Amino acid sequence: MTSTSHLNVSPEVAHALAGGHGVVALESTLLAHGLPAGRNLEVGLRLERVVREAGAIPATIAVLDGVARIGLDRAQLERVCDPGAGLAKLSRRDLGATIALGRCGATTISATSALAHAAGIGVFGTGGLGGVHLPLPGEQVSWDVSADLGTLAALPTLVVCSGVKSVLDIAATLEVLETHSVPVLGYRTEHFPGFYRRSTGLPVSQRVDDPAEVAAAVRAHRRHAGSGLLLANPVPAEYELDRALHDRLLAEGMAKLRAGGVRGSDVTPVLLEHFHRASAGASLDANEALVLANARLAAEVAVELSPR
Repeated sequence: MTSTSHLNVSPEVAHALAGGHGVVALESTLLAHGLPAGRNLEVGLRLERVVREAGAIPATIAVLDGVARIGLDRAQLERVCDPGAGLAKLSRRDLGATIALGRCGATTISATSALAHAAGIGVFGTGGLGGVHLPLPGEQVSWDVSADLGTLAALPTLVVCSGVKSVLDIAATLEVLETHSVPVLGYRTEHFPGFYRRSTGLPVSQRVDDPAEVAAAVRAHRRHAGSGLLLANPVPAEYELDRALHDRLLAEGMAKLRAGGVRGSDVTPVLLEHFHRASAGASLDANEALVLANARLAAEVAVELSPR
């Protein structure tokens, strides 16, 4: 991939892609908006390190001063993690205007997937996929559906995550993925995980048990469809939240949304912040553990997929 005035691929990532080495895309919204200052930079560096340890090259993605950066240097990563930098939260919808107007933003799953695809990167490690939101208390239905699902339907990216956040309507999300021919592969499990919980009790499309099986499924899928794939990797067992605690936090969070009139892209950050505070940091530890595990697995699969 050749860099342009609006899309810059770091020399390391460009060299890896040209040489047929495994590359893993990493989002920046987790760092700019999902973790506390200080811890976010530590996690960002650890994510890149675990990808390298598994034999692949990390490509953390963000938009800085109107340029989509595919692979960040240390100074750029620190800028993303600086709460004073004021980076916007960018969906795929927001990329064009942000780039054209020379602004800055941290990329969500949909935006990261789109920019990774433009750069020629087909594997992406993240935390939890967006999905169909639950109706707020007192309402019957929600029309709030994450752009992550439409992006997975349109681009052949493999997204490695721990299912969808348990604050979403998981059954409805799986139905949307099925409608758009997006396979949901369970990594060493037959059940779809729910981010903080290892199982939602809902089935996955297929079970896969090692990176070679994942790579074989990805290759075959790409021969027959243009949609992406979801590889669902449960949170490490030692970091799973207790069910009673999880359910109480979710009920409290939904009530908080209703009381505050929170809607749209603010819903998930508000709910996650409530989980982090009310669980005394247990959910934050789970979030960190699962995203690191997903980055490692994504790297192992990227190596299997690489021609070298």
